[in-house]
Amino acid sequence: MPTMNIIQAVNSALRIQMAREPKAVILGEDVGKFGGVFRATSGLYDEFGEDRVIDTPLAEAGIIGTAIGMAVYGMRPIPEIQFSDFIFPAFDQIVNEMAKFRYRSGGQYPCPVVIRTPVGGGIRGGHYHSQSPEALFIHTPGLKVVLPSNPYDAKGLLLSCLQQDDPVLFMEPKKIYRASRGEVPDEAYTVELGKAKIVREGEQVTLIGYGAMVSIMEEAAIKAEEIGISCEVIDLRTLLPFDLETLVESVNKTGRAVVVHEAPKTCGFGAELASSLYERCLGVLEAPIERVAGFDTPFPYSLEHEYMPNADRVIGAIRKTLEW
Repeated sequence: MPTMNIIQAVNSALRIQMAREPKAVILGEDVGKFGGVFRATSGLYDEFGEDRVIDTPLAEAGIIGTAIGMAVYGMRPIPEIQFSDFIFPAFDQIVNEMAKFRYRSGGQYPCPVVIRTPVGGGIRGGHYHSQSPEALFIHTPGLKVVLPSNPYDAKGLLLSCLQQDDPVLFMEPKKIYRASRGEVPDEAYTVELGKAKIVREGEQVTLIGYGAMVSIMEEAAIKAEEIGISCEVIDLRTLLPFDLETLVESVNKTGRAVVVHEAPKTCGFGAELASSLYERCLGVLEAPIERVAGFDTPFPYSLEHEYMPNADRVIGAIRKTLEW
């Protein structure tokens, strides 16, 4: 079985979909001849041609609006937003049109658009290339939101998304685009949407996160084990809908939880996760649920590694839940 990074896994999934689905079309800024700014679409223009791998102007609202029109008329568009920070000009198209087409038409007009976009910090991109806006879209009924943490899941989840008749926002953690490597089958396979993964089993504290934060939680769990603390690590994988059943089962076992994400803390997705767990696990919780997140400031350039959660900050939250 070949070893791939996340970029290669995404490219493999796109190639499979383009080959088996003649109505699939990729469109976005620099996705064609250039192969994408991160090379996720490398080689696809030469293989499938300019009519199916389309370079667009720098106009995100136009990219998504065009994709919606394609989908309503029976195509399977896969638009790319070059950085998630640039998705905001298309926000109205996504939340007021794409997410509502199937509902407003009583199921008559599905809108199978899968938007791919890199998310998060870690590449010294500064405040216009490092944001994590997932909570804004998780708040939008009609969308599915997916954010993998490793190459195997990236390919399997993307292939699952590409089979949906509902619109999906597929966010890719660019910090670990090439750093995360693992065995990935060449052939097609799927990873179930809406199902979290227990990455590491533990007994005392549940660590919950997604994307690039999963490896941070694993590092923290290893350090915690060295001082006698047993942590269970859960990778959400799908953020909307998220696997509340697995989270509740874990917290009922451990009695404590720490939620980790890159986005600012206030009104971040961690607040929804914590609230959902309080509603269902209050009787077994032995300490308040801790959140380790980005700070409530624009994403900094020179201080990005102080801004982003790390294993030491997670360890601090773990200790706080145990000492409460």
